[in-house]
Amino acid sequence: MRILVTGGAGFIGSHDADALLAQGHEVSIIDDLSTGRRENVPAAATFHEGDIRDAALLTRIFDQHKPEIVSHQAAQTSVSISTREPLRDASINVLGTLELLQQCVRTKVERIVFASTGGAVYGEVAEPKLARVDWQPCPLSPYACSEFAVEGYLRAYGNEHGLRSTILRYANVYGPRQDPHGEAGVVAIFCQRLIDRQPLSIYARREPGDPGCVRDYVFVSDVVRANLLAVEGKLSEPIVNVCTGVAITTLDLARALGKVLDVEPELRFGPRRAGDVERSVLDGAGLLQSHPATPIAEGLRQTAAWFGERRTKA
Repeated sequence: MRILVTGGAGFIGSHDADALLAQGHEVSIIDDLSTGRRENVPAAATFHEGDIRDAALLTRIFDQHKPEIVSHQAAQTSVSISTREPLRDASINVLGTLELLQQCVRTKVERIVFASTGGAVYGEVAEPKLARVDWQPCPLSPYACSEFAVEGYLRAYGNEHGLRSTILRYANVYGPRQDPHGEAGVVAIFCQRLIDRQPLSIYARREPGDPGCVRDYVFVSDVVRANLLAVEGKLSEPIVNVCTGVAITTLDLARALGKVLDVEPELRFGPRRAGDVERSVLDGAGLLQSHPATPIAEGLRQTAAWFGERRTKA
């Protein structure tokens, strides 16, 4: 199939593109390289540098490549940035997606797979519950609001234009190629700082000094597998949580990474960050039953090894 991957130079998008090419699909990519890296783009993919809000560029790409499927990974994903710059967040995540949807309708794309957020859209998930896809979302940050808004637009475009969609609500994704210099991606940030022998910040769940927020960390290969199933129409549900269902605090994550890297972490305890929910752990239901998630110890080992190799090459 001919598949367009938005954000295909980024962390998840580039892994997605690699896997699609390995399955024999024809892949084209659009990425503005604001957070993605040109080196992540697979050589066999056709790359277009640009913004998904650029209607003229999208028109050229869709006319040239005639994608049958769109894997929509491009987004502004930082909760803290969305809190500081909600207009920027909405412009990229909502208006950019609408430009994409218009092209999908115009060229009769068969399906769009949307990378949404389970880590933010459900809001607070009280102990010991796991957020299920049938829960009423309760977005508490501008980022969560924009992603949930896109889900609504997808339903509207399906109803009005027959555009089929699969929504993948990601937990906190981690793995090789994640940017350690941004404001999202705590595993990447901790890996880099531990390798550089720098202190780690544990932002409070409620008060400084507590173990930090509770999250569900899912390895990127599991996310890619879910995307492949969605692209191939093998997911029976329109909305799927992509997760592990395992809860871990920021403090426990720091200690686990320190053990993997054989470094005793120097810890600094900070205040709660604006927009952060205290606890977010998802229910993977059927997907986890058929495709068990990578254990976090193994995922952290692979991630740390990648960061170590990157440091050695540098």
